[in-house]
Amino acid sequence: MSDNYDEGKAAYDARDYETAFTILKPLAEQGHAEAQYNLGIMYEFGQGIEQDSKEAAKWFYMAAEQGFVK
Repeated sequence: MSDNYDEGKAAYDARDYETAFTILKPLAEQGHAEAQYNLGIMYEFGQGIEQDSKEAAKWFYMAAEQGFVK
């Protein structure tokens, strides 16, 4: 799972948000805390997807529940 996360994070860092979302969302749904946090950022700022504050808050909360906070 970490290899996929690294690919998703690399796509995000390269501002290829559509690819990042495609890779990170399934990981987030499987409980990967860092992917959940990154998805929250993407929803918060509308990076590659429509901005959605409620969806961002959901993903931030899920990451925080696992102890991942920034």
